[in-house]
Amino acid sequence: MATIEERLSQLRGQISSIARSCDRDPSRIQLLAVSKTSPVEDILAAVAGGQQAFGENYLQDALPKIHALQHLGLEWHFIGRIQSNKTRDIAGHFSWVHALHDFKHARRLNEQRPADLPALNICIQLNLTGERSKGGIGADELPDLLEKLQDLPHLELRGLMTMPPASADEKLQRQVFGQLRRLLQQMNDRGHRLDTLSMGMSGDMQAAICEGATMVRIGTAIFGPRKNK
Repeated sequence: MATIEERLSQLRGQISSIARSCDRDPSRIQLLAVSKTSPVEDILAAVAGGQQAFGENYLQDALPKIHALQHLGLEWHFIGRIQSNKTRDIAGHFSWVHALHDFKHARRLNEQRPADLPALNICIQLNLTGERSKGGIGADELPDLLEKLQDLPHLELRGLMTMPPASADEKLQRQVFGQLRRLLQQMNDRGHRLDTLSMGMSGDMQAAICEGATMVRIGTAIFGPRKNK
């Protein structure tokens, strides 16, 4: 069985190969290791393999890991669903939030971001397929939310995030990812300065990279099957 370090090396090779096949620069694609349910020991193995950015879905699991590894200066991304009673801890312990789609939550994160930390990097979550099981706003709601977020100085708007339907159909995956890429360009044409497309996981990474992903969120291919919580 491959080690975490070996899986990371293989995955980086796959990302580079996919990027080159789409005439993209592999260095423009950041790998976010989704470490939810993985213990500290596995994260340390990934760090030994050169990984510095980690994504967590569950705050109660993430905080002990963040505290245990705080001496390493890792970059922590909150990629789960945001709850109002969790915003203070998210604002205080993470560098990125990937699933913001509610102005109320944005206002709380802004107010609760510690003054000694840089602005919290934000990706807005889009639900482009209308699936009730997924969070996110519709494309028509994006311009208004972006305008409101301009007035929150402790948040740094970085980009957009989405997840396609659970399907192995690469054509469908690319349709959704392509729509997100075009939305980002449209928003930048209106004067915004977004630079991040957070899209692509283990099962749809190729489609995401070919449609312009700048950050892919990979868990199982690095850490193996999800551990029981």
